[in-house]
Amino acid sequence: MHIYWFQEISIDIKGQQKGAKADDMEKSKACQLEFGSYCLWSTEHKEVMKDAIVKRLKDQLFVARSYYPSIAKIQGQEALTREMKQNIQDHERILSASTVDADLPSFINKRIVQMEQTIARAKSCTVDCKNVDRKLRQILDMTEDEAHFHRTQSAFLYNLGAQTLPKSHHCLSMRLTLEYFKSSSLDSDDSFSRKLNSPKYRHYVILSKNVLAASVVVNSTVSNSKEPGNLAFHILTDAQNFYAMKYWFAKNSFNKAAVHVINYEGFILKKFPKYNIRQLYLQEEFRVLIRSIRQSAENTRMGYLSLFSHSHFLIPEMFKYLRKVVVLDDDVVVQRDLSFLWNIDMGNKVNGAIEFCGLKLGQVKNLLGKAAYDPKACAWMSGVNLINLDKWREHNVTENYLLLMKKFKYKDEASLRAAAFPLSLLSFQHLIYPLDEKLTLAGLGYDYGIDEKAAQRSASLHYNGNMKPWLELGIPGYKKYWKKFFVRGDRFVDECNVNP
Repeated sequence: MHIYWFQEISIDIKGQQKGAKADDMEKSKACQLEFGSYCLWSTEHKEVMKDAIVKRLKDQLFVARSYYPSIAKIQGQEALTREMKQNIQDHERILSASTVDADLPSFINKRIVQMEQTIARAKSCTVDCKNVDRKLRQILDMTEDEAHFHRTQSAFLYNLGAQTLPKSHHCLSMRLTLEYFKSSSLDSDDSFSRKLNSPKYRHYVILSKNVLAASVVVNSTVSNSKEPGNLAFHILTDAQNFYAMKYWFAKNSFNKAAVHVINYEGFILKKFPKYNIRQLYLQEEFRVLIRSIRQSAENTRMGYLSLFSHSHFLIPEMFKYLRKVVVLDDDVVVQRDLSFLWNIDMGNKVNGAIEFCGLKLGQVKNLLGKAAYDPKACAWMSGVNLINLDKWREHNVTENYLLLMKKFKYKDEASLRAAAFPLSLLSFQHLIYPLDEKLTLAGLGYDYGIDEKAAQRSASLHYNGNMKPWLELGIPGYKKYWKKFFVRGDRFVDECNVNP
């Protein structure tokens, strides 16, 4: 199972809100605060109710229910009371069996006229308006509670679909694993051993448990490289997916680029048994909700901040022979040659990253503990990161991370993964080299408003968020960039019906 986990970080920026837009903004904030990107997805896929007759029946039912208790208390109106009760029951029976106009019985117009006449008679009676209003509000509250219940159910199913690897991908992984053990011979990594161990080549590190996601990252990077023969990819995966990955990359050629699949969990257990983090963790994604504004309600927004996981901090230990690598998240698509990254002089910095200045460290001081930090410093994002391993070792980043980790208490896996937020930001204090924002366009996993021309111009695309391009929930307009590098025609892909 391939799961992306999301931790919410809420930010308050002081400001004032006025008018109807402020009310709309508050509703949007409340929805996003509770349900995250489900609100964006549900808004985008909202269907306008076209069944006008069903809607009219519901409206009549609400009004009749609000008047009925008051009419029932009036002496001399027993006949009207019985009539209202009968009409209410008839409407409820019809609506329980009909959700669209096409399902309604042929006599529905007669029932609508009858209810309309009954309501008119009820309105002509002398009743306490406060009682009618109270009953109407009670019905409204019950309706809102029911709507919230269904929304919660829908949000749960949405998140389940977003966090779980599709059945077809499970099929592919199992078939590849089986074929690996059935194969008498596979191309060995020995043919690439010179590249894999030489700092003269351009090395990429990818952490992934998803065969197709890792394949698209490699294929897109190689396809856009001017010198693919100078590329070496190191794919860190878990024990469960290791053989499937190994078989896939052994059987698929990527234009002379070297691809080395590593069982991260086995490697750590064998080489670094002293480290407690032996399970492979992918990049961690945190839902960031900016809950108030300075000027306009339209500026309120939600985003997803991707950061290094605990596993990323052992990369320098695993690749001691390398001096510089580019770390790619497995939800990235490369669209330009990235060789220029190796010509960047980062000085004394360690991590070349895109800054995320929508979040300043001072805004999340409650999450950073008592460690010293610059409150005005921007957060940064994973996705495409240029890492100077020599400077990493010189600044003892891994050692500092381990020391910081002891200060953050965690009792279960959820709190352990949540700790990646402060640990990633604090471990690279003053060690971030800001890369050009044009390098990566983020947000393709949650933002429906990305301009197509901007996406085409960007050197790479980052599908951060939970609407990944290989999922059915992926944003349709952005899937084409990912599918462009999806390996087609493979026997197992076809047999497992993998069709993102």
